[in-house]
Amino acid sequence: MITEHKFRLSTARISLQLCVLALLVGLLSSGFIVLFQLSVTGLQKLVWVESDDFTQLPLWMRVALPLVGAAIIHQLIRHSKAAYRRMGIAYVIHRVKCHYGRIPLGSGVSQFLHAVVALASGFSVGKEGPAVHIGATAATMVAKKWSLPDNTMRILSSCGIAAGIAAIFNTPLAGVLFVLEVVLREYKIHYFLPIMIAAITGAVTYRAVFGDTHLYEQLDLIRMPLEQYPTLLLFGLVLGAVAALFNHALLATTRRSAGHPLWLRFGLAGLITALIGVLIPGALGGENAVVLLSHSNEISIGLIFGLLIGKVILTIAAIGLGIPGGLIGPLYGIGALLGALLVLILTPLLPQISEYQSLYAAIAMTAMMGVCLNAPLASLLALVELTNNASVIVPFLLVALPAFLLAHEGLGARAIFLRQLDIMGLPHKVPPLEEALQKTGVLTLMSQDLVAVRPGLSENEQLALLAEAKGHRLLSPDGTGQVLITLRGDFTQEEDRALERTLLTGLPDTATLDKVYRLLEPKRSGMVYIYHRSPDCPVGLISWPMLHRFFRGQESA
Repeated sequence: MITEHKFRLSTARISLQLCVLALLVGLLSSGFIVLFQLSVTGLQKLVWVESDDFTQLPLWMRVALPLVGAAIIHQLIRHSKAAYRRMGIAYVIHRVKCHYGRIPLGSGVSQFLHAVVALASGFSVGKEGPAVHIGATAATMVAKKWSLPDNTMRILSSCGIAAGIAAIFNTPLAGVLFVLEVVLREYKIHYFLPIMIAAITGAVTYRAVFGDTHLYEQLDLIRMPLEQYPTLLLFGLVLGAVAALFNHALLATTRRSAGHPLWLRFGLAGLITALIGVLIPGALGGENAVVLLSHSNEISIGLIFGLLIGKVILTIAAIGLGIPGGLIGPLYGIGALLGALLVLILTPLLPQISEYQSLYAAIAMTAMMGVCLNAPLASLLALVELTNNASVIVPFLLVALPAFLLAHEGLGARAIFLRQLDIMGLPHKVPPLEEALQKTGVLTLMSQDLVAVRPGLSENEQLALLAEAKGHRLLSPDGTGQVLITLRGDFTQEEDRALERTLLTGLPDTATLDKVYRLLEPKRSGMVYIYHRSPDCPVGLISWPMLHRFFRGQESA
């Protein structure tokens, strides 16, 4: 029957079982992410690309790679099931909000393959989008293996996402904050501990395979003096304006392309990428090459401006037209280039600012991500962990706060992932009461005071069993569910029958209380029965008064 751990996992509290499962999800997710990273690196080396640097490729390859890559991705998607064609962080947020974070295995495999091709072909997409999708898929595999309650599935999906972020960037704290700020959009202690365990597991896996290194710890970030702080505020306003413009342009492209066929969208994305590859080859690929270039003291204004424009166009073309991949990486590249460009522009007026070019580029790198994705704390921790330098905290806040206020309050920018879901027609808003009930499984509330009987018993036999049953309730199988048998409350000798029979709807023991609420709320009365594995195996009952007392208690807590 039902094991004890399922009862513990169905409650909205921390448990040893949940922490062990988070560790397992972290290991599985980070293992897949390491395989993903090695696959991207290996495929890039086959086409003579080192560290996202496509500048060394001959002209014909810079043209051919994105076109061939777009064609391969289109064929992969065309021959996959329709349910597997949704990908990326926005889709994962939808699944977490509306389906407890369950991701079909085929969808995770598709995301893995498509993203490897996209990254190796020079498209301006990031690795973190596939990492989030693959991490949630790994969590689904674990939950499905042991038929875990849906409320636990939601937490484990968040664990997989955090582990994926940590295993890509070696940023466990940023991974945790990203989940809380962007995916769940709430903080609960019984969420935080398992998610932290999974994120740490992802970071340890990264370090075991790639070494205990931070991506940008080699950058020379000089501590900024107080006299530079007013410049930081001005810098933040410029960054906020650019972030808002990027936000509007990307969402407009996504909206206008949504109704066009895939072959046209992917073909156009490949064509634009090939054209930029001819004119500005340094803008191709992920963020690493342009981030490192933005810290060079020998770069010219013309070159960095061209790279910035090229990177913005490539990112809008790739993400807006549906090429599978992440957005955080490209935003890092765009932000770093913008920071370096502003320093070079201001150097004739403020010569001393040139000393801090690396710091401005590093701050803008993550601030751009924080403003566009509505994730200021996650972007701050990402900067600290990526650079392994805590002295950047106050300068970062002086840039990010005015940028965020200007972009969101002044220029109407919105969180990109949520707007993408609106454009795709995928829901992400759940009524507060139902969202609260999603955190608790039916096993927590159900009453086990019932007796399951075989069909065909006589009324006298049923009466005898009712007299002995603790809750004075019997359940008998019916063709469409279970029939609840109880004594009539107004029974008299004139009545034809002493027993009342009510057909009940069943829910699996993995369901959460919001499913019970949806079934009983229209009439605000009645019962549902809970079954284990099969509708023919009832294990408990939940009535409307039981549910009402529960959520009234939750509201007063």
